[in-house]
Amino acid sequence: QVQLVESGGGLVQAGGSLRLSCAASGRTFNSLWMGWFRQAPGQEREFVAAIGWSAPSTYYADSMKGRFTISTDKAKNTVYLQMNGLKPEDTALYYCAISQYIAPMRVGRADYWGQGTQVTVSS
Repeated sequence: QVQLVESGGGLVQAGGSLRLSCAASGRTFNSLWMGWFRQAPGQEREFVAAIGWSAPSTYYADSMKGRFTISTDKAKNTVYLQMNGLKPEDTALYYCAISQYIAPMRVGRADYWGQGTQVTVSS
């Protein structure tokens, strides 16, 4: 059974940085996509970024390009999201997810989800 455990969320001032981690277990992840999503109160869940576990491809939502960086540590089965230049509008519950394909992930769908880690950015 796949398990995804996020960590690294917290409270940060605008302009600050956080690095989220997602530890994955339960299967091999070759040929899969690992991604981050977020959901703010009263809003729909939105795609943030994704990375191919085997292929060196990454995708970002337009509003995160240049500020967020997704990466993996295969030895630790962990995916990271480095977030710089945080804004109050980045406040949300951030989820880690796995998908077999990138296309559904980019429109908010995935096969497995973590429980989420809260990020709060104060102005």
